[in-house]
Amino acid sequence: MFEAGFGVTRIAGASALTLGLTLALPGSAVAADEARSPTFTRDIAPIFQDKCEACHRPDSIAPMSLKTYADVRPWARSVKARVQDRQMPPWHIDKTVGIQKFKNDRSLTNDQIATIVRWVDSGAPQGDPGDMPAARQWPEDQGWNFAAAFGQKEPDMVITSHPFTMPAVSQDAWDKRVTPTGIREPRWVRAIEIRPKTAKGRRIVHHAIAYLEQDEPGAPAPLGLPTPFMEWAVGKQGELMRPDAGKLLLPGSKFHWDIHYSQAGEEITNQVELGLYFYPRGHKPKFRNTLQLVPAALGTLDIRPNTIAVAEGFTVLREAARVESFQAHMHLRGKAMMMEAILPTGQKQVISHVNDFNFNWHTTYIYADEAAPLLPKGTILKVTAWHDNTAAKKSNPDPNQWVGWGDRTVDEMAHAWVNIVYMNDHGFTIEVEKRRAMQAQNTEQQQ
Repeated sequence: MFEAGFGVTRIAGASALTLGLTLALPGSAVAADEARSPTFTRDIAPIFQDKCEACHRPDSIAPMSLKTYADVRPWARSVKARVQDRQMPPWHIDKTVGIQKFKNDRSLTNDQIATIVRWVDSGAPQGDPGDMPAARQWPEDQGWNFAAAFGQKEPDMVITSHPFTMPAVSQDAWDKRVTPTGIREPRWVRAIEIRPKTAKGRRIVHHAIAYLEQDEPGAPAPLGLPTPFMEWAVGKQGELMRPDAGKLLLPGSKFHWDIHYSQAGEEITNQVELGLYFYPRGHKPKFRNTLQLVPAALGTLDIRPNTIAVAEGFTVLREAARVESFQAHMHLRGKAMMMEAILPTGQKQVISHVNDFNFNWHTTYIYADEAAPLLPKGTILKVTAWHDNTAAKKSNPDPNQWVGWGDRTVDEMAHAWVNIVYMNDHGFTIEVEKRRAMQAQNTEQQQ
């Protein structure tokens, strides 16, 4: 049974603007045109506050601020170009197939894009300063993405990796040391963030994985490396679990780091911070959230010069599950990645398709409560990855080189990071009924 309710969805383009014919004096026509033209203070600033300022503000990770008219005006044409080709804000999901309801959708609507384009084309006017919305308050320095949602300024606990100095010019390097958690009692985690400790550190950290090492009676022994607790890569914000799910930390637990560093032309010393947000003491969520590496390829890739390569992999769900989120992971030649569900009935459904992968933005797409797919035991997750080893791929360092699987940035990978909640058949039946009731209620409210 497939309960996500997401068949193929086609998204129409922006609606055409129909102009009626009116009789008016030339001066009145000019005034009407000015009234219709978007202004920064009235129309553009609210969009930027909602979708752009999280990165584009002073001392943050973006190259320029978009908070004030003076900040934005020199970049107006560049902003138009980036939003028109949907490179900014970074949201690279194909909007014509698969799930389209997300908890963290930072994409612009067609109307918002059209408004920004019209604003720039009309000369990027400032407008009435009185129309400017109140400034949005952001944390100092980098800030923590989830703290405000819990009424906090920072996580409940921050665990920091060992200092690591990356030379100005160097081969890629990995820090795989271990850090104890210091946990003295069992605690359930409801949200996690990983980040380089400083904005400058972001220049050298390709990714950081925290593997959890702990002795848990009755838990199955992990295969190979310990269980991935969270993975961070460029552009990722964190993992916020649903209220009925969490991850368990036990006394004596420790994190085995896998931090990939690459040179940036400047010697930089960095640490990685792991921020943990706990459920209240004594609270045990109904389900456990599991971060799983779901491969299109793992250990082997054959990407020949000046070609587009395709790899696909299949992972069987041994228990019923709810898929919480999807994140594509590839390197500089990554082009696209699709995750599909093949149900025990043989029916195939597209869950998500990243059709314009950008190495600079490893976005995790978190499905909305009413859209997160509920998949029965025996479902196969199929992941397909496309790599573009041609000159058409702007980030490709050399299309004349053969490329294989590897850890370095110039090598390639092809897997998805997928957060999954596993459940028994009884629990799955209950969740299916809850989903049906939720969808029926939503349909009733829309009528």
